[in-house]
Amino acid sequence: MSSLVPLVYYGGLTVLFFFWIYGIVSFTLDVKNKIVPGIRQYRRNRHRRKRQQEHDNERQETEEQLY
Repeated sequence: MSSLVPLVYYGGLTVLFFFWIYGIVSFTLDVKNKIVPGIRQYRRNRHRRKRQQEHDNERQETEEQLY
């Protein structure tokens, strides 16, 4: 009976440690594969929209000067 208690205790700790590590690795991979590319795409689109807005403003100013 006395040798069963440490075995169960360390077995439980091993299982909890496994799920703890699995959670950390899963979170890291989610950040790497989903969050970071999403942020990059958002920044790229924001920059693209800003350039498009500047281009549209320049074109509008040119058209206003022509009339």
